[in-house]
Amino acid sequence: MSRLPYKIRYGISQLIAGIVYLPLARLALLFDKAGFNVRNIPLSAYRNLSFYTMRTDSLDRFGTRLEQRFTRIEIENMMKKSGLEKIEFSSDLPYWCAVGYRAHGG
Repeated sequence: MSRLPYKIRYGISQLIAGIVYLPLARLALLFDKAGFNVRNIPLSAYRNLSFYTMRTDSLDRFGTRLEQRFTRIEIENMMKKSGLEKIEFSSDLPYWCAVGYRAHGG
């Protein structure tokens, strides 16, 4: 899909957002409000996010030609090699968010 012309790629990503992201996210929201654990429902992380966010994330996920995925260990190693220390990862969704601090001195 990422190799299609932009208008087509955009249109398909918007359909995916409306047909897949939105229904699953809103289902997770309903279950969450009813007191159920929604952690295992696909796209439950989007339950409190706007449709705009779902649309842009869908385009980013399915419309980008180059997508690289890294494990937590790979990310931590890259951050350390860049001179960062006190690296902390989010314990909540999205888990891939991390912060590190530049070492002082030298």
